[in-house]
Order: sequence, then structure tokens, then C-alpha cells
Amino acid sequence: MKKKVLATVLSFTMVVSSLVGCGGAAGGGNATDTQSSSAPASTDTAAQAGNDEAAKPAAELTGIDAIIAEAEGMTMEELAKKAIEESNGKTFYGVGNSSRGKSALPVFIEYLQTIDPSYSMEFEWQQPKNNKIFEQLTSDSLKSEGTFAMTLIQDGNQIQSKMVDTDILKTYIPKEWADANGTTADAYEGFLPLQTLNKVFMYNNQGTAQFTNCWDFVYEGSHPLFMGVDSEIVGKNFLMMLTEEKYATWLKEAFDKLDDTKKAYFEPTIQEMQADANDLGLGANGAYALAWIKLWVNNYNEQTDDGPICNTLVDASAKDQSGLLVYSKLRSVEESASVSVNNINVAAYQDGYTGIGGYGYCHYLFLTKNSPLPWTACAFIAYMTCTEKGFEAWGKDMGGYSHNPEVAKEIEDTFHHSQGGGDEFPAKNDRGYDWWTTEGELVLEDPMYCSDVSFTVGSWIDVLDHYAPGE
Repeated sequence: MKKKVLATVLSFTMVVSSLVGCGGAAGGGNATDTQSSSAPASTDTAAQAGNDEAAKPAAELTGIDAIIAEAEGMTMEELAKKAIEESNGKTFYGVGNSSRGKSALPVFIEYLQTIDPSYSMEFEWQQPKNNKIFEQLTSDSLKSEGTFAMTLIQDGNQIQSKMVDTDILKTYIPKEWADANGTTADAYEGFLPLQTLNKVFMYNNQGTAQFTNCWDFVYEGSHPLFMGVDSEIVGKNFLMMLTEEKYATWLKEAFDKLDDTKKAYFEPTIQEMQADANDLGLGANGAYALAWIKLWVNNYNEQTDDGPICNTLVDASAKDQSGLLVYSKLRSVEESASVSVNNINVAAYQDGYTGIGGYGYCHYLFLTKNSPLPWTACAFIAYMTCTEKGFEAWGKDMGGYSHNPEVAKEIEDTFHHSQGGGDEFPAKNDRGYDWWTTEGELVLEDPMYCSDVSFTVGSWIDVLDHYAPGE
């Protein structure tokens, strides 16, 4: 049955490709590599469709678009004064994928009180479960004045197609953030990222298994622990990004370094995927990407959350097990006789490791199109992205990188993530964004690419068989 479904998907893909050039989009998108030397500076090639209003001369803008345009030319202090005037004595409602917005808001209020000690603002922060944030924002957008002032949101694919293309969310670029990245609000293309988070390959080192190549995680008998493409959609974005030619080439280069025995194991699957790669309009190394994706989905052991994955891998009893999980989970490991961070290795940190070390995805910040407190939302967004204190709720952990190079430096000076574990726990010594995105071969989510291939590659992924332990 699944073969019939796959055939239908691929056949329809070929029709769409011939009519609207979808195949070209799938194979031709390139993630931008123009990040700052100290922190990521853009969100790859994420286009902001539905931005016609923002493209108008400032004099022609109205409503929220006019406020954003004006705010983009203002300093943090100027925004703060606007926020105080607008929201003193009111309640601020925010919604996000990260609960830490609730931690950042009181610090923001304290900052406003340094300008006006009489200022007060109540707040509520919601964190919808099961990816309901998109439904919640869509429903709120139908009101003449919304409930939510702003959002902190992940999953670039759905943000692009459901929130930005539909003009539900609005991008605001703070002046200080643009200045720090050597750009301007008018010149910058993409969503405003609060941070990039990384999920990295780890494995328990108490057994005999060796993971020296990213293909080892999909080799015979390997069942890595993973939160799964149905549990957390950014995981599916990771798999779709592997088909972008840059990352497909990384997989091909890693394959070339395997020994003959492992090459012989993988080659039939790669050959099998060649026709699908052609049908999906992928580049020269697309079959390697599809083969890795197929084997990963066929074999990963799906878990409900990264916390339990971490707890499993750091236990001495988890010999030879591996996983792909948020790097920062190592912060919460409580050392004991059988549990230790030293029971795991971060694969990419090991001498001789070859291939992708994990993937990175962003938390993005937006105003809602009908924000009831737009000036306060702009000021809060600027505070989180342009000050160390504002970013600290996220910056206290390794594996989360500010897109403001000045803030990134201040965070490292404060928390010393590069030596977070010292000599005692080397796995916790974060090598930083620059290392991960070059030597560490971190695959970066590009919202526009994911949106472009969601129907084609995404549909192909949807019909792959999943591993069922015990069957």
C-alpha cells in the first residue's frame, strides 16, 4: 500500500515540476553562509512573502506596518519610552514554543522601571503543546484586535507557509540588532531569529560500538533515540534540509570515507533512491540524502522528548546506544555512581569523526498583525535580541546561540560555555556556533527551502516505514 502511495506522490510531483518548476526549487535553493564570525547573522534564505506592506514607502504604511517601520529606526531607550506610554498598568499576553519568554518578561519590566519607576505591567505567557501554536495564532488573527502582542515561534516551514505568507505575523528588525550585524532593516531578508539551537549526535561510550561517521547512525542494527518527525516538526525540517545540495554533498563526502564493507551495505539503498531523487528534482547527490533519510526513518527509536533520551544515554547501562538530541540537555544531568556526562560522547567532538554532527533550528520573534501592544512588543523583542540580560534566559545554556554578535560575546564572557564542563566533563565544553556550522557540519534549517520542498520531499518522507521496537 505504501508503495502505491509513494508512486502517487512521485507521479504528482513530476506533473507539478513540469508545470511550475517545483523541481528547480527543490534542487536549487542554497542556504546562505554569511554569518558573523562570532554569531549567526541571518536566517539563511528565508523569504518574507506577504510583505508587500513592508515594501511600501513609510509614508504609505498604515497600522501595525507603520509602527514597525517607525520602530526600526529607534534606539532601545526610545522604544522603551513608547512601551511605557502604551502599556503602563496593562496586561501583556505572549505565546511561544519556549517557556523562557515567561522568564524574560519580568527582567524586561525591571528595565522599563529604570526609566520610569512608577511603571507596572502584568503579563501572561502561554506555551501551547502539540504544535497548537499555529492554530492559536491563526484563530487570534481573525479578531479586530488580537490577544497576543507577539510570539516566539519555531518550525520555519510552517512559519513561512501558515504565518508569513498569510500575513498573520509581522517581522520587526531592531536597529541595534541590525547595526551589530552590519545591515539595516530595509536590507535584511528573513525572519528575526532570537537564537539557533542545536541538536547533536551523541552515543554511550561504555560499550564497544564506534560512531566515527554520520552513516554509522543508520548502519545495520543501529536504532538511535530521536524525538521523531511526528513529535517535533523541526525534526522533519532537518531531514528535508538534507536534500539541499550543500548538505547532500556532505553526506556523499562522508560516504566516500567509509570502509568497503559499509559502502557495500549502503550502496543498494543509494541506487534504489536514484530514481526518486530524479523525480523529486534533487541535485547530483540527492540519492545519498534520500538513502540516509530512508534508513534513519526506518530505524530510529522514537521518544517523546529529549529529556528522557538524555537520561537514557548518560546511564552506564545504555551501552552502545546513540541518539540525536538537544545539546543543552547535558546541563541537567545529575552525577551518580551509574549516571554521568562522561558516559557519553558528542560524536562531532571525537577525533576522526566524519560527516554531519547534528542540526540547528531557530526560535524566531514576530509581532502579530493585530497586536494590542505593538510598541511594547517591539521593545520586548529588541530587549531580548540586543541585550545580554534580555537574552540570558536562553543564553545560560550551551547550544543556544544569539544572532547578535555583541550579545553572543557578552553571553560567553558571562557563562564561559566553551569551558562549561572544564577538564572534568569535556562533552559540555561548547565549541560554539562558528565551529558547529563549519567543522561540526551542523545542518541549518532554511524556512524557504523547507517550504519549497514540503509537498515533494516532505510527502516522500511521510510514507516511509517507521521502526517499531519488538516487531
